[in-house]
Amino acid sequence: TERYARLFNDCIAAKPAEMKVAIHLCRGNLKGAWMAEGGYEPVADALFNRLNADIYCLEYDTPRAGDFSPLRYVPKGKTVILGLVSTKTPQLENKDALKRRIDEAARYVALERLGVSPQCGFSSGGGAGQSVTADDTRRKLELLLELARDVWSTPG
Repeated sequence: TERYARLFNDCIAAKPAEMKVAIHLCRGNLKGAWMAEGGYEPVADALFNRLNADIYCLEYDTPRAGDFSPLRYVPKGKTVILGLVSTKTPQLENKDALKRRIDEAARYVALERLGVSPQCGFSSGGGAGQSVTADDTRRKLELLLELARDVWSTPG
């Protein structure tokens, strides 16, 4: 873990000061298959406190990602994007259930430092046999937009 943190940091060491760095931890997503499972707990401290990333895009669309408790390691000044909407299945998630998940995550990271996204890119499992259509993708992105407006927009 320390070695990977050092390599990551070395890769971005010469970036401009105003540049924000985001990292996506991908578990694999070829037509719903995955290469890793388990929560973020074993790597949370190093991930959030030793990597010089500003934004963490984390997959949280299935129980195999674990709970939100590893987010307690996220220091102030860093942002977490919760990948709550699956790109692996065409089923549209329930907006109220997603709001409850955001509330759970906000027990560990302040709401203003959270965001939402798909758990991965919609083209990551593309090609023949892909079960998520362009219409499914559009509906899921519209859901994310509505969700973000509901959670983070201020009235007026």
